[in-house]
Order: sequence, then C-alpha cells, then structure tokens
Amino acid sequence: MENALAALGRFGLFSARVAARVVTPPWNPRDFFVHTWTVTVRCVGPVMAVTFPFGMVIGLQGLAIFEMFGAQRLLPSLVAVAVLRELSPVLASVLVAAQAGSSFAAELGSMRIKEELDATEIMAVDSLRWHVVPRVMALIVACPILNTLGDVAGLAGGYTMSVLIQGEPGGIFMANLWSFVSLADLGFGLVKTAIFGAIIGTVACYHGYFTTGGAAGVGQAVNDTVVRATLAFFATNYVLTSAMFG
Repeated sequence: MENALAALGRFGLFSARVAARVVTPPWNPRDFFVHTWTVTVRCVGPVMAVTFPFGMVIGLQGLAIFEMFGAQRLLPSLVAVAVLRELSPVLASVLVAAQAGSSFAAELGSMRIKEELDATEIMAVDSLRWHVVPRVMALIVACPILNTLGDVAGLAGGYTMSVLIQGEPGGIFMANLWSFVSLADLGFGLVKTAIFGAIIGTVACYHGYFTTGGAAGVGQAVNDTVVRATLAFFATNYVLTSAMFG
C-alpha cells in the first residue's frame, strides 16, 4: 500500500512538473509537430477501421429493436448519439494508447537505458521540456483529430448498414441523424479526447522516463503504459460523461 501511494505521489509530482513546462516557454515546436503528425498518420487507419464496423453493428442491432416498435426513424439518432458521445472517443483513445502511448514509453525508456536523458541533463538541457512536453502535447492535439475522423467513420458505418444493406430510406436517415444531438456533443467529444490524450501522454512518458532494468524494463514500461493509461481514461470517461451528459 505504501509503495502504491509513493508511486502515485511520484506520478503526481511528475505531472505537475510537465504541466508547468507546458504553459511556460521555451517550447520545442519542431518535435511537437513531428510527433503530432506521426501519431495521426499511424493511428488514423486503425481508428477508422474499428469505428466503421462498430457503427455498422449499432445500426444492425438498433434496427432490430426499433422495428419491433415501428420506430425505425429513431435509428440514425441512436447511431449519432452512440458514436459522437462514447464510441469514437473511447475507441480512438484505446488505439492511441496502444499505438502512440506504447511507442512513447519505449522511446523514452530506451533513451533512459542508454543514458541519453542523463546526457541531456548534463548539457544543461531540461529533458522534461525537450523530450516529454512535445509528446504529451502531441497526444492532446492528435486525439481530438482522430476522434473526429472516427466520428465520420462510425456514422458512415451506421449509414452503410441501415441504408445500403438493410434498405432503410436514405433521406429519412439523414433527416433524423441530428435529431437528438448537436454541435455540443461533438465539442464534448473533442474535450474528452483531449483530456484522454493528456492522460495517455503523461502516463506513457512517466513510465518511459523512469524506466529501469534494461530491455526488460522497457518492455515492462510499455505494458504498464497501455494497461494503466486505458484504465485511467476509462474511469475518467465515466466522470466526464456524467458531468457533460448526465
């Protein structure tokens, strides 16, 4: 128990030090843009490949239920609410944690094992500002971008299943798509994924930055990053959803 509390305290201190550097210059814009571009390009395919069939599943299951009550016109609203509020933000963040989070943990872990971070400090360069902050900020920006693309893919999946496969009228589907959602739902989804990106980035960089034990330690840092970041933003998702939509 004491070790867990000590680790939580170290993580809190690390997060505070990173946050202080995020809001104060100087920054490292070059690495920020490189990491943002890399994460977006690497994750856009998996995100859209996952949200599209999930949108199809929601359309298929929802149509089976609504047909029992003759309320098929409500199906597009169900798809829109599910995709914009929960499906795309959560799935996009899971894939970012698995892809980008693990990559950042491995990169920083390797730099720690090879003493590159120590060399940076010896040269009077702030390793947190130079190596950690650009990665955290990259995920804060990339996650909302990927969420938006996931929204498009999820809604396209629902349309494909409902209209192109099941034969529902396309005009009715589009007319009712925004009946129970608004731009605020999209905005809340972007806010949620930005927070998830901050969580994933901070957890990944924390485990990578404090890696010990050689190559095995790097592997452990990657594993801990994916598991703990996913658990953390799932718990945060409940709080945010309750506050935004409860």
